[in-house]
Amino acid sequence: MLRIHFSGNDLAGVRMAARPDVLWETILSFHRLRDRRGSVVYGEWRSEARIRLGAETRLLAALVPGRGYFPDFLTPPQGILGLDEALDAIRGTRPARLHTELSLIGAARAGRPAVPSALRALADGGSEPLGRLLAALRSYHRAAIEPYWAHIQARVEADRALRGRALLDGGADELLASLPPMFRWQSPVLEADYPVDRDVHLDGRGLLLQPSYFCRGTPVVLRDPGLPPVLVYPITHCEAPTVREPGLPSLAKLVGHTRSAVLSAIGDGGTTSELARRAGVSLASASQHAGVLREAGLVATLRHGNAVLHTLTPLGAALLGGPQRHRESSGAQRRRETRCYARNGPVTS
Repeated sequence: MLRIHFSGNDLAGVRMAARPDVLWETILSFHRLRDRRGSVVYGEWRSEARIRLGAETRLLAALVPGRGYFPDFLTPPQGILGLDEALDAIRGTRPARLHTELSLIGAARAGRPAVPSALRALADGGSEPLGRLLAALRSYHRAAIEPYWAHIQARVEADRALRGRALLDGGADELLASLPPMFRWQSPVLEADYPVDRDVHLDGRGLLLQPSYFCRGTPVVLRDPGLPPVLVYPITHCEAPTVREPGLPSLAKLVGHTRSAVLSAIGDGGTTSELARRAGVSLASASQHAGVLREAGLVATLRHGNAVLHTLTPLGAALLGGPQRHRESSGAQRRRETRCYARNGPVTS
């Protein structure tokens, strides 16, 4: 059981990650690569990735066990900025930290702190072993993550939209209550299914919520309590229905396939760049189509900093799925999310 303890300041400091984290996705995908579970979601990716992978998996297999602890230094905060920034942060890891965290891998295997023989050169902090690790991570990412990054981004953005709506509707309490079914929010403690018994005290530092495409079954937290608190949780994987939703074929005939795709991509809201990624069109095309939809009264657009946020009007929502769909409550949406999760089945990572 995982228990995360909040104070009033921690609730005020709860925030959503702005995008998927490149290293959390990379490391967690390596777990998914080696198991046979989740074939509906990961099966095709797993088959394709294995074809492209090479010798880099040997080093990663020693560093990232199939279950349990893997070193915190592999997932620095800079992972949210991109692969180059993330690898630079790993390159700057102090030798003492390398040795300490790699010893914990050995402790899990042998019952006492000891660096596994395959990782002793890396634990010594030499530039050559660290360079091999960085090369292996980059090579693995290029083969297993990069070809699917647009899809990963789209799925994480959809989860962020759902959590953002909960935050707008009811603040941090509603946001924490909206998390996937393995979580239970009983203020001031967030509980979750977890492989070991663990208490995390935020101590006024707040909490970063990081949705992840490759996280599965249980959330992940950093082991070192001194690091900035982050909670990595699995997004809900829901396969596209085999039957089209009411209204979509007629909508495409009415406004055209591209414009209907842009309208459908708005969902719970999105910036112009997000619409472009979700609909698979250029930024200029997404902007043009959003403008036409706005003039037709289907979309409302608000400026937010340097970006604009598009949301559906009641008319736009009704055109997509009918009045009944537009009247659904956020509670009903969470029930759909629960059913989708239950269909894939909770499995411990």
